[in-house]
Amino acid sequence: MRALARRIGLGIAARGDISDTIDWTRRARDAGLDSIWIHDSYFERDAITYGSAIAGALANDPDSSFRLALGAVNPYTRHPVVLAMTGSALDELLPERIVMGLGTGLPLRLGQMGIPYSPAEAVGRVSSAMDQVRALWAGERLPSATPGLPPIVPMFPPVHRIPLFIAAYRKDFVELAGQKADGYLARPCESIASLRGILERLRASAVAAGRDPRDVETAAYLLSLVDKTRREALNRAKREPFVIYMMSVLGDVSLRRAGFPAEMRDRIAAAWRAEDYHGAGKLIPDELLDAFMLCGTREDVAARAMAFHVETGLDLPLLQPVVQDETQTIELIEAAKLYAALPERVAGGDAVAASSSGLAGTSSRAPGGLLTDSDAGTGEVGLADDRRLGLFDRGRRRLAAAYEILRPFAYTASAIPVLAGGALAVVDSRFSWLPFLAALAGGMLLHSGTNVINEVYDVRKGIDTITSPRMSHAVLKGRVSEKGAYAFAIGLFVAAIIVGVYLTWLRGPAIIGFGLLGLVAGYTYTAPPFQYKYRAMGVPVVFLLMGPIMVGGSYFAITATWDVRALVLSVPVGLLVAAILHGNEWRDISEDTRAGIVTLSSRLGRDWAHYGYLALVIGAYVTLGIAVTLRWLPPTTAVALFSLPFLAQVIRSAELGATGQARAIAMIDFQTARLHFAFGSLLVVGLLLARLLP
Repeated sequence: MRALARRIGLGIAARGDISDTIDWTRRARDAGLDSIWIHDSYFERDAITYGSAIAGALANDPDSSFRLALGAVNPYTRHPVVLAMTGSALDELLPERIVMGLGTGLPLRLGQMGIPYSPAEAVGRVSSAMDQVRALWAGERLPSATPGLPPIVPMFPPVHRIPLFIAAYRKDFVELAGQKADGYLARPCESIASLRGILERLRASAVAAGRDPRDVETAAYLLSLVDKTRREALNRAKREPFVIYMMSVLGDVSLRRAGFPAEMRDRIAAAWRAEDYHGAGKLIPDELLDAFMLCGTREDVAARAMAFHVETGLDLPLLQPVVQDETQTIELIEAAKLYAALPERVAGGDAVAASSSGLAGTSSRAPGGLLTDSDAGTGEVGLADDRRLGLFDRGRRRLAAAYEILRPFAYTASAIPVLAGGALAVVDSRFSWLPFLAALAGGMLLHSGTNVINEVYDVRKGIDTITSPRMSHAVLKGRVSEKGAYAFAIGLFVAAIIVGVYLTWLRGPAIIGFGLLGLVAGYTYTAPPFQYKYRAMGVPVVFLLMGPIMVGGSYFAITATWDVRALVLSVPVGLLVAAILHGNEWRDISEDTRAGIVTLSSRLGRDWAHYGYLALVIGAYVTLGIAVTLRWLPPTTAVALFSLPFLAQVIRSAELGATGQARAIAMIDFQTARLHFAFGSLLVVGLLLARLLP
C-alpha cells in the first residue's frame, strides 16, 4: 500500500467495538497513513487487547509498512518482563511494525489502585524498564529481583527492532527521551509554543548525550474535532465533557507559553468540579481551543496539523478524535490525506499564517447580530455566521436546526389523543371540522413548545452532552443558540394561546382549564418553578396530560359535551405516551443521576424501571382488551392488536437493555413513539369502522 507523501498517524482510545477499531485501522492503512496509536485509558478497556486484535487483522498484509503503536503503556502496572512478552507476541504478528510508548500515566489513577508513585523515582523506574525490555528482546538474561533465585530467561526468539518512546511531559522525562529513547510522544492538549519548547529540550538532551537529534522520532497526539464549519466544531467542543476536563487541567507552564492566564483555567476547573458543564463551556474562549486543539472542517484540521509540524519540527502528528465514532474518525483520516498533500511552502509562508488567522478570529459582529468566528473569544455559544456559508445554506441550516429541536417523530404523542377524541365524536355523530383542527393545532403547538423548553433546560443543567443518546443536539452543537431556542418556545406557546382563545370563544370557559393545564405543565416540565420532570413526576403528569386531559378535552372541544367513554379511551393512549417518556428516562439514568436529576426511573432503579416500562406498554393492550370485553369501547377497536409486532420489538429491546446492552435502548423513545403511532392509528381506524359498519 502506497504511503502518503508526508507521515501522519491516527490516535484512538481503547474503547468501543473492537471491530470498529479494526475497520478504522484498515481505512487508515489504505489511505496511506503511517500508523495507528492506541493509548491505555485506565478503567476503560485494555489497549494491548485492542492492539492484538488489530495486529491479527493486519498480519495477512506483510508488504505494508503501516505501524501499530501502543502509546503508551505503563511499567507501574505492567512489569517490564510482561511488556517484553507483549512486544514479542506483537512482533511475531507484525515484524518490524510495532512501536511501544512508555509512561507513568496519571498519579491519581495509580493512587486509586493503591500503587505507590514518587516523582523523584519515576524517571529511574521508566529508564530501568527500557533497559530490561531491550535486554530481554535481545535474548539476554536478567538477574532475578530476588536473591538466590534463577535468572530471568526470555523464552522467545530475539525480537525485531521495536522503537521505545517516552510518553511524558515533565522535564526529566523529556531529557531521558533525548538520552536513550527511540522517540518521544507528546500528550494531547499541548500548544505549539509549549510543544516547541519541549522538543527543543529533547534535541538539546540528545546532543548532550552524543546522539543525532534526528534519531529521536517525535510524535504528538493532536485532539481534533471536525464539523461542517469551524463555528459548529468549536461550539460542539465546548459542550464535550472531555474537552472541558482537558481545559481544566492545563498546566501553568503550558498556559503561560500559549499566552493565557491561569485564572481562566481555574474558573473552568471550578465549574467542572461543580458539574456545571454548561457554565464551564461558556468560559472557554475559541482562542484557548485553537491553541490546544484542532477544531473546524477537515481542511482546517489539516492546516492546523501542518502548523504544528512546521513550527515545532514535529515528525509525526497523530490526529486523535475527541468524539471517537465512525463519522469523526473517517473525517480525520480524510484530514490526514489533505495534510499530506499540503505543499511545504504553505507551512513556512503566508498561506499558513492566513489559515492560522482564520482559526484565531478578530473581534467583530456580522450584520444582523450573528456571531462571527471572532465572537468566540467571549465564550458565547451560538449559531455563527460562518463565512464559508451563503445565505441559502445558513437558512437551510436554521430550518434543519428547528426541525431537529422540535423532534417531530414524537408528534404522535399529541396528535393521536386528539385524533382519538375526534374519532369518538364521529362515532357519536357529533364531529365538527373547525374545532377538531383547532384542538389538533393547539395540542401540537403546546407539545412543540414543551420539546424546545425541555432541550434548553436539559442543556443548562448539563444533562445533555454531545455524546448523549439524544435525538436532538441542536443547542449543543450551536445550530441554534439557547436564547433563540427559548424565544422559539415562547412563540409556540403564544400561538397555542391564540388557538385556545378561539376554542374558548367557541365552547366556553371550560376550555380555559384545559389550556392552562397544558400551558403550565408544558412550560414547567423542565423550567422553573416546578420542573416536575426533575422530581420524578414526569411520567404520571404526562400520562394525565396526554391521556385523559387531551382525549377528553379534544372530545369536549369538538362536541361541547362530556362522555365517560373518552376517559376509557384515553387510558391505553396515555399509557403509551407515558412509556415514551419512561423509556427515555430509563435510558438516560446515568446522565440524569450525574446531573443530580431525580426521575421516576432513577428513583426506581434500573431493574424496576425496566419492569415499569413493560407494565406501561403491555398495560395499554390489557386495558384495551378489558374495555372491548366489557363493551366500553366498540369491538372494532380491537383492530389495534395488529400493532403487536411493534410491541414485540420494543419488548425485545427492553429485555436486551435490562441485561446491560445500552445500545439496545439507545432508540427506545423513538421505537416506543412508533408503537404509539401504530397502536393509536389503528385504534382511530377501529372507532371509524364502528361508525361505518352496521
